[in-house]
Amino acid sequence: MVIDEPTEQASPNAAVKPANETASRSAASAPGELTIYVDGKFFPQSEAKVSVFDHGLLYGDGIFEGIRFYNGRVFRLEEHHDRLWDSARSICLDIPISKAEMTEALLETIRQNGLRDGYIRQIVTRGVGNLGLNPLQCKRPSIIIIAATISLYPEDVYRNGLTIVTCATRRTNAAALNPAVKSLNYLN
Repeated sequence: MVIDEPTEQASPNAAVKPANETASRSAASAPGELTIYVDGKFFPQSEAKVSVFDHGLLYGDGIFEGIRFYNGRVFRLEEHHDRLWDSARSICLDIPISKAEMTEALLETIRQNGLRDGYIRQIVTRGVGNLGLNPLQCKRPSIIIIAATISLYPEDVYRNGLTIVTCATRRTNAAALNPAVKSLNYLN
C-alpha cells in the first residue's frame, strides 16, 4: 500500500491502493460481513471483540476520529491523525503505535473491506483494567478501526433537505469539558 508522496501540489488525502489479485482478506469474513482491525489483527465483524473490562466501555475512557473516504482517497488523514494524537495527549493516553503504523492499519482496513467510498471510525481506548478508576491499572491501550459505508439520513433528506430546530441550551463550559477532545463519552 502506498500513500501519495507529499509535494507542494499534493492533495492532503491519502490514497488507498487496491490489493493485488493474489491478496486475500486475512480475516476471511463472510460475504456482507465487515473486517475489523482490533489491536494489530483483523477479525470478521462477528468475531471482533472488546473486553467488558475495557475502560473505553466502562468509563468512556478513550478517543476517536471519524474520517470519510471518497473514490479511494482518505480525506485529510494527516489532520485527523494530528487531532487524534492531540486528543490522546489531552487525556494522558499514549497511543501504542506510530502515526505511520496507524495510517497503514487504517488503509489496510479499507482495503480488506473492498471499499472505495465510506467512513472510518478509529477508536483508542485506555484498555483493559479493573473496575476501579485508576488508569494505571490499564496495561495497554486498545485500537479499533472500522471501515464501512455510512448514511446519516434517508435518501430523501439528501434530495429534499430537512427542517431543523435550534436549541437555546448552552453547552458545558470548555474549561470543564473540552469539546476539542473527541472522547468516547461524547458529552460535549
